[in-house]
Amino acid sequence: MSLGALGVVYGDIGTSPLYALKECFSPAHGVPPTHDNVLGVLSLVFWALIIVISIKYLIIVMRANNDGEGGILALMELVRPKKQGLGFMIIISAGLFGAALLYGDGIITPAISVLSAVEGLQIATPFFEHYVIPITIIVLFLLFYFQKRGTGKVGSVFGPVMIIWFLSIAALGVRAIIVNPEVINAVNPLFAYHFFITNDFHGFVILGSVFLVVTGGEALYADMGHFGPKPIRYAWFFLVLPCLLLNYFGQGAILLQDPNAAVNPFYYLAPDWALYPLVVIATMATVIASQALISGAFSITQQAQQLGYLPRVRIIHTSQEERGQIYIPQLNWLLFVGTIWLVLSFRTSSNLAAAYGIAVTSTMVITTILAFVAMKNLWKWSIVIAVIISLFFLTVDIAFFGANMLKLWQGGWVPLVIGVTIYLIMTTWNWGRKRLLIKLEEETQPIEKFIDEVMSIRIVATPGTAIYMSSNPKGTPPALVKNMKHNRVLHKQIIVLSIIFRKVPRVNTEETIEIQNPTDGFYRVVASYGFMDNANIRQVIDILKDKGLNINLEKTTFFLGREIIVVKDKQGLLRFRKKLFVFLSRNSQKATEFFDIPNDRVFEVGSQIEL
Repeated sequence: MSLGALGVVYGDIGTSPLYALKECFSPAHGVPPTHDNVLGVLSLVFWALIIVISIKYLIIVMRANNDGEGGILALMELVRPKKQGLGFMIIISAGLFGAALLYGDGIITPAISVLSAVEGLQIATPFFEHYVIPITIIVLFLLFYFQKRGTGKVGSVFGPVMIIWFLSIAALGVRAIIVNPEVINAVNPLFAYHFFITNDFHGFVILGSVFLVVTGGEALYADMGHFGPKPIRYAWFFLVLPCLLLNYFGQGAILLQDPNAAVNPFYYLAPDWALYPLVVIATMATVIASQALISGAFSITQQAQQLGYLPRVRIIHTSQEERGQIYIPQLNWLLFVGTIWLVLSFRTSSNLAAAYGIAVTSTMVITTILAFVAMKNLWKWSIVIAVIISLFFLTVDIAFFGANMLKLWQGGWVPLVIGVTIYLIMTTWNWGRKRLLIKLEEETQPIEKFIDEVMSIRIVATPGTAIYMSSNPKGTPPALVKNMKHNRVLHKQIIVLSIIFRKVPRVNTEETIEIQNPTDGFYRVVASYGFMDNANIRQVIDILKDKGLNINLEKTTFFLGREIIVVKDKQGLLRFRKKLFVFLSRNSQKATEFFDIPNDRVFEVGSQIEL
């Protein structure tokens, strides 16, 4: 399990040595790679990895798992109050915004990771200077193109490749440290303290680049559900952390020996004969790192969709064994377009580094706040201990956030714009669906009243089964009312089926399904799923058959309501929001595809609703 975690969980943070230290000593920051500055930056790198990743995420935050699932949305659902109020709104808003920001990370990570790996060709020979961007685009296209094949087929090589990667960067680091072992002294935090005293504001600016060493923290937490906390912790403490530190300290040793190596200290660690193999291994590692972020974006989209914060999109399952391995075509190619746009716009990994960080630091601040709620309400820690720990982490997070905000106009606005846009879509969809359901409920009578009325009216009963999909388990589906009103025909067996998604990752539908039989030939069924599950009508029918219902799919008609939304507001923000909701509704995946309902068995009943 730890071997598997290497390929999925540690791809992002494991490829940071390609660009992190190089950015710390970028000429734009005004901090030269002098003896004291190198040791100061190495000290910051060391303690960032220890405090943010080792202590905050691996020891504390990963205690907060929602039935084994991690990530900011799972954490949000875990700690949100049961009753709606100010606290409820703050936690929901913070969690959604944090999740929205991760989409920006999902676009930037493939761009900066692959670009920084391919840039190593320039160190080998100037011949490749004009081919770096074309090669990067080809690698990225292949990465996104093969997403439809699923990670299962190539996942078996992820772990071994990352082991080769980590052992290689560790060996390169050891080779340099042996020549200049003085860098080991950087574990002393006093070097970091003196670095800030000496460099003043420039030292604070450098924090924005130091942060690049811990950018994979949120992805690490989000992928916890795939492996569980123990394998992830073992992999970190026994392999990943030692190898990363050896490489960072090795890069520092090279800088002490030759300050000109600051152009690209990672590749200057390698002897000439090893440059081309190192570029190949680095490119493979960055592709794996990008895969982790792309898969994470798919998972977040699925979770947000099931929780009611995004419209339905087409989700393809690429593995029959692993439910978490999914492919979302629309999102995949949107991410590809965004990634290529970043590569063509920024052109170098150094320029892209300016756009990297703001999204992740913002999400980390939100995670710390939500973790505080977990400490206090879930784990029942002393309020004093919870406040002290949270304030300590919050101080570190806000320092990184402040340093990254200085890069706002150099490209940091990109992930923020992406995050705000996704947040607007999430909140608008949730708001619109609630308003639509309220409108539908106003026009819906209780199902018991409908049954009484039907029993007192002479109607024609046609053979077979009718399944009416209903978003309200207690109300009568509008399609059922209109069918009886206009056609005065009902099937001999009627099933009102409601599929609800609970606020937990997984639910055993067979055990939790609710079946009521208020009158002969009439059933009310509520099938429950978790936000990591996938609703499937055929599965529900199989369960109902096992429970004794006689259902022949070839003689079953599915009745679905189709709402045509009308907006009559003439101007203003409210009109824009309603129009956005209408646009999202029209472009969401059809219920027949989402629930895998046979197309030739569907009957749609339309109605107009004014929002």
